[in-house]
Amino acid sequence: MDAEPTALAARVRARVYGLVQGVGFREFVRRHAQALGLRGWVRNLPDGSVELEAEGPRPALDELLRLVHQGPRLAWVERVETEWRPPTGDRGWFHVR
Repeated sequence: MDAEPTALAARVRARVYGLVQGVGFREFVRRHAQALGLRGWVRNLPDGSVELEAEGPRPALDELLRLVHQGPRLAWVERVETEWRPPTGDRGWFHVR
């Protein structure tokens, strides 16, 4: 994995494994990411995992990742893999793909 950025703005891609599809996980991530002022997306993958990419202030990304590890009430998060990337300046809303 890449080294973690030190600048205020950052981008992270995360892949979440466990019981994370069919339990409202994507909507959970979207709602919290928007509340934190983040930009990016979240989507289901064919193997049953969920992938997300988010950009914004590092403290907000850290909080989103904390929430992702917790997940919604019906989810069971086995593990979360993260990869820090340089920010792209994306200006779109956080959305479900």
